[in-house]
Amino acid sequence: MSQEEFQQAVYQLRPHITELAQHYLADHEKAEDAAQDALLRLWQMHEQLHPPIDGLAKTLTRNICIDLLRRQHPTKPINQIEAEETETSNHQQVERMMAVVDSLPELQQTILRLRHMQGMEMKELAALLQMNEAAVRKALSRARMAVRDKYLTQQDNE
Repeated sequence: MSQEEFQQAVYQLRPHITELAQHYLADHEKAEDAAQDALLRLWQMHEQLHPPIDGLAKTLTRNICIDLLRRQHPTKPINQIEAEETETSNHQQVERMMAVVDSLPELQQTILRLRHMQGMEMKELAALLQMNEAAVRKALSRARMAVRDKYLTQQDNE
C-alpha cells in the first residue's frame, strides 16, 4: 500500500476506530491514544497492507483496548480469590458466633469458653466451677443448644 493510499484510508478510518476505542475505554483521551497506537502499528506495516484495511484497523484497535483494560485491572488467580472469600467468610462466622456466646448467661459462657477454647476436660471444669460433672455436662449441652438456636435465628434474619 502506498503512502497516499494509506493516508486516504486513515483519514476515513480514524473517526471509526476512535469511536470504537471510546466504546471500550469510556475515556476520550485513552481512546485517542489507543486509536493513535493502532494507526502507528498500521503505518509500521503499511508496505505489506492491501486495501481495504478497515477490518484490520478495527481488530487492532479492539485488541489494544483490551490490553489496556487488562493492565488497568490486574487479575487474581481463582484459588486466591476463593481463599480470600473463605477467610472473610470464616472470620465473619467466628465474629457472629462470639457475639452469640457473649449474649449467653455468664455460667454458660464460662463453660463454653473453658471447654472449647481452653480445651479443659469435664472433670477439670467440674472441679474449677465446684459443680457436679453431670451438671457441667447439662449446662454445656444447654449452652450449645442456645448458641445453635441464636446463630441460626441470626442467619435466618439476614
